[in-house]
Amino acid sequence: MIAVEILLCLAALAALVPVSIVCLQVLMALPAYRPREMPRDRRPAVAILIPSHNEALGIGGTVRSIAQQLAAGDRLVVVADNCADDTAAIAAAAGAEVIERKDQARRGKGYALDFGVRHLECKPSEVVIIVDADCQVGVGTIDRLARVCGQSARPVQALYQMHSPAGAGLNTRIAAFAWLVKTQVRPLGYHRLGLPCQLMGTGMAFPWPLIASMPLASGNIVEDMMLGIHLTRCGAPPLFCPEALVTSFFPSSAEGIQGQRTRWEHGHLGMILRDTPRLLLEAIRQGNITLMALALDLCVPPLALLLLLALTVFAGNAVFSAATNVVLPLWLAAAALVMLGLAVLSGWVRYGRQVISLSSLAYVPFYALWKLPLYLKFLTRRQAEWVRSRREGD
Repeated sequence: MIAVEILLCLAALAALVPVSIVCLQVLMALPAYRPREMPRDRRPAVAILIPSHNEALGIGGTVRSIAQQLAAGDRLVVVADNCADDTAAIAAAAGAEVIERKDQARRGKGYALDFGVRHLECKPSEVVIIVDADCQVGVGTIDRLARVCGQSARPVQALYQMHSPAGAGLNTRIAAFAWLVKTQVRPLGYHRLGLPCQLMGTGMAFPWPLIASMPLASGNIVEDMMLGIHLTRCGAPPLFCPEALVTSFFPSSAEGIQGQRTRWEHGHLGMILRDTPRLLLEAIRQGNITLMALALDLCVPPLALLLLLALTVFAGNAVFSAATNVVLPLWLAAAALVMLGLAVLSGWVRYGRQVISLSSLAYVPFYALWKLPLYLKFLTRRQAEWVRSRREGD
């Protein structure tokens, strides 16, 4: 009996710890944010690096959104990586410097980034900014990222918003809200505490000495998370810059959405299991608060899975409590579930009302159940290789 009680308490704590991190981040993000003034330091010269694989439909718009923000001496480099379409020609016509990479054996964004960085070595810029090929860059974003990166000598992450395409279904709109919590609300909360953020794969600025020394060449499906952790361990934790904006849209096809979610969430779950315990122990041994904060942030699973975990633990503890009258595990599980509900509702009130309605928010538990096969697939057929998300027109 005691052993079962201890196990159920541990299960409740496994839900309560990441829920507590989310609650802290949401709480700190609730007060109105006042954008900071643009740094007045000299604006460093930048190189924009755009890794691209069969992005002919959108690469022209991405290049044009960036080109108008460049200053004298800046470079805009598109890496056409294993492309079988007109990505290279369209990017060049839009004004980009294009380099092509052909290597079918080594596929993935990390290899394309490494190829681009090695290309820049002959004439390096002070700051390198990475933008995905399907993104639009907000006005003033390149200038802001360059100046903040130059001033701080740290990696800088822009606010990365993903919007639902016109006519998107309820599941996609809920996914957009979950993305907003992950990439805006939670990083802003940590930012107000002076803590770092995860790198998000696009809208990332790096001082040249840092990016030139990073091990980028890999097919890891969450190379951005790995890079952020590596930089933090090297004493250069990423800095969140909500004044800089990069936007894109969720894929419009069901296949594209499913592929994107599988890649992101399987990669994240793999890192939670593989890297978080080691990072936490390392942070404790070193007394490294910054690394500890990033490791705790990493241990927060996707919002739908966190809700499933909290519900499952609560249900199991409710059955045990009814049978034995032992209430401590149930109280812990109930605390986790209530705290998560309040955090989600608070985040919606402050940030999410333009993304999803309150009535639609009530569908979130069913959305979590709808994603259950994706999480079960992690146990049976985990995705470990990079696969480009299918886009409209593919």
